[in-house]
Amino acid sequence: MDEKTASMKAFIGLGANLGDPEAQVRRAFAALAELPRTRLLAASSLYRSAPVGVVAQLDFINAVAEVETTLAARALLDALLAEEMRFGRTREFPKAPRTLDLDLLLYGDRVIDEPGLVVPHPRMHERAFVLAPLAEIAPDIAIPGKGRAAALLAACAGQKIEKIG
Repeated sequence: MDEKTASMKAFIGLGANLGDPEAQVRRAFAALAELPRTRLLAASSLYRSAPVGVVAQLDFINAVAEVETTLAARALLDALLAEEMRFGRTREFPKAPRTLDLDLLLYGDRVIDEPGLVVPHPRMHERAFVLAPLAEIAPDIAIPGKGRAAALLAACAGQKIEKIG
């Protein structure tokens, strides 16, 4: 059942490190703009970051998109997972290299904790590759229960991240 909801702003994290990651993230912005009942409001610059967890892999290209949607959080997540598959995403093991990763970071100011759907996205407040592009397009955004993205980014100063365009 596709539950209808009022218009909601949501933030989506994008990442890739297989194939042509820069081109894939740029194509993913276009794909987000085509999601049903969803409008792309902002797209951050691209950032290069070192992998977290499984470090014997290529650097990632990361970005954040802001969308306005009337899709419920679960329906939006399902649409994001379908886009990942369309881009050739496979899940061999946690934190594996990927052609495209789309994470539902924030859904309005809602806090959701259901099987398979946790918003705000866990650990986003600890990761420069999420916070830098998020703070770029929404400088005053606050992560429910954690604080403002810009202040949280300052605590991640030791993480390698480079704005590339």
